[in-house]
Amino acid sequence: MNGFWRVVRFFLRRFWRHPFVAVSVIALTAGDRLILIQRRDTGQWSLPGGMMDWGETILDTGARELAEETGLRLKSFEGLVGVYSHPKRDPRVHAVCIAIAARVVGEPQVVDVKEVRAVRAFPLSDLPLADLAHDHAQQLQDYLSGHIGLT
Repeated sequence: MNGFWRVVRFFLRRFWRHPFVAVSVIALTAGDRLILIQRRDTGQWSLPGGMMDWGETILDTGARELAEETGLRLKSFEGLVGVYSHPKRDPRVHAVCIAIAARVVGEPQVVDVKEVRAVRAFPLSDLPLADLAHDHAQQLQDYLSGHIGLT
């Protein structure tokens, strides 16, 4: 039993001392509208996305989170937007976020009612940049400027 607790302590120390990996998706519809979700916990708008699961690739995570939160499907990967690692970018946990741009298909809808209050397709000229969660305003500004973000 002593060996069991040693292993548990080892994994807990490793788990709590390393950042999580997250993916956010700058999801564009065929009409060049950008999909945002309204978070249920804060009421802020946010890019679809979330934590990577064991065994997933970045694209797998983006596609899964997009489907779970918005009901949309990832049609095509458009490119890397940036890697965001500031320890305070997410108030809940230290997470390194990899932002990707993608074309999406389907009808936007709230799928995960515990996390998402609303899903909306915004024209690029009407994004609520002042009311975005985490560092998503920076991610969108990097995308819109064509700059690859690295923080």
